[in-house]
Amino acid sequence: MNILAISGSLRAGSHSTRLLRTAAGLTDLHLWNGLATIPPFNEDHEDEPPQAVSAMRAEVARADALLIATPEYNGTIPGQLKNALDWMSRPYLEGVLVDKPVAVAGVSPSDYGAEWSQRDLRKVLEVCGARVVGRSLCVPRADTAFDENGQLRDPAAQTTLAAMVDELRALAEARKAVLV
Repeated sequence: MNILAISGSLRAGSHSTRLLRTAAGLTDLHLWNGLATIPPFNEDHEDEPPQAVSAMRAEVARADALLIATPEYNGTIPGQLKNALDWMSRPYLEGVLVDKPVAVAGVSPSDYGAEWSQRDLRKVLEVCGARVVGRSLCVPRADTAFDENGQLRDPAAQTTLAAMVDELRALAEARKAVLV
């Protein structure tokens, strides 16, 4: 199973990336680090995208599933993540997100765990044709949510993360079985 993990944060000490590293302990996944290299979406270059976009699309296309962890900036998803999703959604109805199993998690220093950004991210993914798993994870108070080893302190959050990863794997395995 090839699960590609995408952090919506560019920050080196990102809580979203920390959450994805925690998820890596539950399943084999590859953390994609190319978000900062993606230029602004420009429909004029849709048919001949920049190299960084082509590389991103190829990596997403190879993945059986995506696990995206997003912070919340001004009540929604970060612009750079939305930009990458716009590139992934093209060409229209043929983008690499069509029928792709995706799980969404959010991490925020607020009491709400990036709940709003997750809602917006789910909407964008669904419009792009992705198959978004029902379960999600909100990790509030990110500054204290992880222990010194980078693991979630809250056992309920650990259980939810494991169940979400299991649901993502099951959806991806069902999709693979249909494609064979």
